[in-house]
Amino acid sequence: MKITSANIKWLKLILHLLAFIPLLWLILSINQGWLSADAAKDIQHYTGRMALKLLLATLLVTPLAKILHQPILLRCRRLLGLWCFAWATLHLVCYSVLELGLDISLLFQELIKRNYLILGIISWLILLIMALTSTQNFQRKLGSNWQTIHNFIYVIAILAPIHALLSTKVLSLELAVYAVISLLLLAYRYKKLRKWWEKYQRDK
Repeated sequence: MKITSANIKWLKLILHLLAFIPLLWLILSINQGWLSADAAKDIQHYTGRMALKLLLATLLVTPLAKILHQPILLRCRRLLGLWCFAWATLHLVCYSVLELGLDISLLFQELIKRNYLILGIISWLILLIMALTSTQNFQRKLGSNWQTIHNFIYVIAILAPIHALLSTKVLSLELAVYAVISLLLLAYRYKKLRKWWEKYQRDK
């Protein structure tokens, strides 16, 4: 069965709901007191894991499109990427407000003490650049450089799972599974990544 443009509109709507409903659940959990005694940590971990799930979903689109012979699925990639950025931004805001009290000087101290925070900040900055340049207008303006910029999602696919794993005191099976999935999705793109790296080395 070939997915049509009408089908993809419904699929996009479903994906929007799947990315948005967890926010309503988080708000309800806070309001109803369903979180643990350390609610601030729960909120930070929840938002971070949502960002990681959406990152993996974004990376999964291309393999699915190729395996199912449904190139139209690629139209969902930007949607998922922007939701990933939205949740990553919410994660950063929650950490800045709940953990640091918006104290910028404390943020720099934490970055020095906790290296995994640097991985998180780098990942968010790359997501920010990708979100800002995700429009067709920027794609035309940047030309071939656009693809180079958006290939940095593979860097996030390495940094983000490490950031998540190191941010917990006890090894999380859920996060370990996400890390393995991320590695598999990167392995699927081995040839592309190798070409990208060789091109980068030549252009240096």
